[in-house]
Amino acid sequence: MEEKHNKKESHMKESHESDRSAEELLREAEENPSTEEEASKQAHKNMQDDTSEETGQAEENASREQASSEEQSPATAESEDKYGQETAAQEDQTDEAQEGAGTKSEPAESKPEQKAEGSEPAKEPEAKKKPFKLSKVGIWQAISALLFLLLLISIFTDGFGITGGAVANTDDISEKVRLDFYVMSQCPYGTQVEDGIKPVLDEMGEHIDFNLEFIMYPKENYAGREDQFCIEDMCAMHGIPEVRGNMVQLCAARHNPDSYMNMITCMNKDPSQIPENWETCAQDNGLDVDAIKACYEGEEGLELLRQSAAKAQAAGATGSPTIYLNNQSYSGGRDKKAFMTAICNAFEGEKPEACSQIPEPGKVSVVVLNDERCEECDTKALVGQLKSMFPGLELTELDYSDDQGKEIYEEAGLKALPALLFEESVKEESNYARISNYMEAKGDYLSLRIAAKFDPTAEICDNGIDDTGNSLIDCQDPTCKEKMVCRKEITEKLDVFVMSQCPYGTLALDAMEQVLENFGDSIDFDIHYIATENPDGTFNSLHGQPEVDENIRELCAIEHYPEDFRYMDYIWCRNKDITSTDWESCAEEAGMNSSVIKLCFEGDEGKTLLSENIKLAQSLGIGASPTWLANNKFQFSGIDAETVKQQYCKANPGLKGCENTLSSDTGGVAAGSC
Repeated sequence: MEEKHNKKESHMKESHESDRSAEELLREAEENPSTEEEASKQAHKNMQDDTSEETGQAEENASREQASSEEQSPATAESEDKYGQETAAQEDQTDEAQEGAGTKSEPAESKPEQKAEGSEPAKEPEAKKKPFKLSKVGIWQAISALLFLLLLISIFTDGFGITGGAVANTDDISEKVRLDFYVMSQCPYGTQVEDGIKPVLDEMGEHIDFNLEFIMYPKENYAGREDQFCIEDMCAMHGIPEVRGNMVQLCAARHNPDSYMNMITCMNKDPSQIPENWETCAQDNGLDVDAIKACYEGEEGLELLRQSAAKAQAAGATGSPTIYLNNQSYSGGRDKKAFMTAICNAFEGEKPEACSQIPEPGKVSVVVLNDERCEECDTKALVGQLKSMFPGLELTELDYSDDQGKEIYEEAGLKALPALLFEESVKEESNYARISNYMEAKGDYLSLRIAAKFDPTAEICDNGIDDTGNSLIDCQDPTCKEKMVCRKEITEKLDVFVMSQCPYGTLALDAMEQVLENFGDSIDFDIHYIATENPDGTFNSLHGQPEVDENIRELCAIEHYPEDFRYMDYIWCRNKDITSTDWESCAEEAGMNSSVIKLCFEGDEGKTLLSENIKLAQSLGIGASPTWLANNKFQFSGIDAETVKQQYCKANPGLKGCENTLSSDTGGVAAGSC
């Protein structure tokens, strides 16, 4: 069992770079997406914050070395950056090129005309000249003229500030920009943003309401490993040292609010030594060591950590770093220049003196075309991320019900909503490179691919209105037949939608061993796979051709060995090492004729089975593995046996077996999906 867990955990780490949720549009587009739909799904996932999940894609030591030296920090203004986010299910990296924020300019001064150095001097008469002398009257006239000139300059330059624009000549500004960081003290991406914001806080911290909070995880995520990852109810991704690191940094912030970042950036120089290096860094930077120590070693530190974790949870922050600027998700650069530019552009009134050299953001015009009838078409979070990338974003929001909205929809050749349509001028912006892989020409616009699914021309199946004018309302319309709301309830029915090589999908199928044993004949169970079919009859799946192949083999096992769920013995065996190419041994272990499976797999039969099997997921719009369906219409998620049992029993109350308690063990893997 331990061997099974180790292999599954290893696979979880290896496969998740291409998996799921995540997430940020800040990530690099996957190479050669096989279909437009897959590319759109990936872009949509990457735009979420996040979103995010843990696989530990990079080895932890390598990640720490990456963040251990400021000279080697990925965040530089001159070179290509590698940005990432560590989450409960994965560590991602992203390439971003940071552009300059402008060049320093000096105010012009009025100076008397001077001879250029090295120029030929003007000729003088050979006769000796008398020295020039001002009369007393001339001296007073000159002084009066000079004072008058200085008065004019003072009036028209706001007291000699000569700052230009809306930049104040003093730092007496009441407005503050709010900046919230949610990080993990040993996460290399978290330390990266801390190091990036530190010089900005040094320069204009009095104008920033900066809050540093820490992301923690529930104890149940580390069942059986609490002694490695948890202190009481507080657990951290990188183990107990990170719990302590989070705690001591919160204590420093509480007792040294003006200087705690000096200690933190000092500790960040060697994250592998966190928290042991806190005291030296505190002493070197003049912090109150005794106060920090009393807090850190007492109850105060743990209470501060609980409060901070609650704030991170309330903000929905699961990936490090998660950043909000003025309560809007921030997805911009992570060095001083990027932070300074974003913060300065966030001021609504006068800007601090430190912003005097930051250029005004370029205008980026975007049409957001949506449909008020679509409940799942909220673009606020997406627009917030785009604003952090393009501070000069100017929105025009239109609805499909408007004449102008319909006109743009038709002229741009759109097929679904919502749509974010940029003008061509966005290509001139430095951050355009970060979204260019997700843009496609649509009429006079560049459309951002976001996996839009809502068809405004189709019947909406639950609004009581005939949307298509065919006198058929909601479920009466044949196009609504396979929509979830119109599906007929079938008691004691359980369906699961998976990708065969998705680590969460394999856990879900493993959980069925207990579920099937518990309910026996009181369950009608079916597996459906998530993939897409190309016009040439080939298939695409998130984890590539090996997953397509395994989908087919498992369907062949289901087709030829359905009795007593014998095909599940094959699947459970494969799930112990799902990426292995040795499938024949599992077929033999399950009592199957591997030749039968091979003939089905290599012939047309297997391809036909997959083509038919994937249609249900597509018609229901299901794309996450695993997704469960109880009684043919009640959707839920989960990867452990107890969760599946509870949801199945919720749809079938009083069913025999519902009184039993099944296992909630997931091997320490947090619930998630691909």
